[in-house]
Amino acid sequence: MDKLAFGEWRKSTRSGGADNCVEAAISDDRYVGLRDSKDPKGPNLVFSQHVWAEFVEGIRRGEFDR
Repeated sequence: MDKLAFGEWRKSTRSGGADNCVEAAISDDRYVGLRDSKDPKGPNLVFSQHVWAEFVEGIRRGEFDR
């Protein structure tokens, strides 16, 4: 996979402006990227839209609740 160009990185409004959050962005090729806001030049986790949507749906269904 070539290097992806991500748009604007965003973090949750629930973060309260903290600098230790996860940020997310969408690439030109519609991949979802996640990064650590403390290390914006560090590595990213990258997911296809399908995998990301399944993950979010799993959260909504409570699959990751303890």
